[in-house]
Amino acid sequence: MTPSPPQVDARVAEATIRTVTLRLMPLLGLMYLIAYIDRQNISYAKLQMVGDLGLSESVYGLGASLFFLGYFLFEVPSNVILERVGARRWFARIMLTWGLITLLLGFTQNTTMFYVLRFLLGVAEAGFFPGVLFALTLWFPQSHRARMIGWFMIASALANAVGAAIGGALLDLDGTLGLKGWQWVFVATGIPALALAVIVLRILPDGPEQAPWLSRDGRDWLSRTLAAERESGGKVEHGNPFAALLDRRVWMLASVYIAFPLAAYGLSYWLPTVVRTFDVSNTVNGFINIIPWLITALALWWVPRRAARTGDQVWHVVVPGLVAALALVLSVLLPGSVVKFACLCVAAAGVFSAQPVFWSLPATFLKGASAAAGIAAINSVGNLGGLIAQNAVPFIRDQTGSNLAPMYFLAACLGLGASLMFVVLSALRRDAARRVAADAGPGPQGGVGASISGIGTA
Repeated sequence: MTPSPPQVDARVAEATIRTVTLRLMPLLGLMYLIAYIDRQNISYAKLQMVGDLGLSESVYGLGASLFFLGYFLFEVPSNVILERVGARRWFARIMLTWGLITLLLGFTQNTTMFYVLRFLLGVAEAGFFPGVLFALTLWFPQSHRARMIGWFMIASALANAVGAAIGGALLDLDGTLGLKGWQWVFVATGIPALALAVIVLRILPDGPEQAPWLSRDGRDWLSRTLAAERESGGKVEHGNPFAALLDRRVWMLASVYIAFPLAAYGLSYWLPTVVRTFDVSNTVNGFINIIPWLITALALWWVPRRAARTGDQVWHVVVPGLVAALALVLSVLLPGSVVKFACLCVAAAGVFSAQPVFWSLPATFLKGASAAAGIAAINSVGNLGGLIAQNAVPFIRDQTGSNLAPMYFLAACLGLGASLMFVVLSALRRDAARRVAADAGPGPQGGVGASISGIGTA
């Protein structure tokens, strides 16, 4: 078969990426938006729920953190199942179960029910975020993934914005149709997940081969390109996908990533406290909280694009993380609510915009089911940051008697995690060079440069 001229392949590549982006990313983004709202609704429901159910702060904190325990325990198995049964059916299952559990949370009667449902919500949602990250490796070449992850994560920023707006408004529905405001928060955020589960089951393809909207040329080009990347030197697929849990590179990335959920929790803890000083209603409070997430969405669009343009990964993870850590500290030190709020806007942008480039890394050394398991392991360990923070923050506050001391702890963790990216990426480059050299064997050509550039380019 005669190969296509380079200019023809370039046109096909551009058209194919554009088509996949327009067809796939809005749906995945909408799914993540609803998932993130369902995860964050507890912070708004808490304002009334604790008093109505007679929950103490420690009981609420434990219940809220049980989500992360369920998430941690079932993340890797969920992603391995997704790789085997396909994204369409597994994503639909995830949304159906989390929607039902969210509805049930609206009718929580006691502490035990609250604990059980929060744990089950973590179990239900486990595998969604890393599942999407793995699914993107089936649709986009490596050079496009950081930008696509950025587009996908913009949905989390929009979810925080939408959640902030509707969370306050739903609380103000207190008493409507006999439901408390906190009950409306869960009911109104659970129903969209159930509706979207049906839509996903009908229209989401498992991969390019099942996409009726891709041309034959586009499908062939995508299959060739992705197959060539999977077979490139240095990538590993373990016979047992769970063996990826023993890969030291997975644990290096997981140990760094844990700082980002920690810092994100700091934002969710400190931001409402600052905005509350503006002395406004629940609804207005929610709309003010939209501002930092719109800024975050812009950062999520800009940082991955700049990383792809410059070919640098290190600084596009390290700098946003360090800027966010500094902004968290300044939000405590600097006087004035408006100044504190501005610092938290910068911190939110830094915490989230570092992550798309970070998440392009696992697929540079893992493939297939091992990539699914490795991505899930990194995310599940990293999300223990939420579990740690939700218990460490109240403990530090109680021991010091200060609402400010916990922020220093969270900022220090983020600064350390961002700084360690230098060490992790250096280790990944050295490992890639060794593996490609071993695959290539003796000879003057080798493939070390290609593998290193694969890790060094977003």
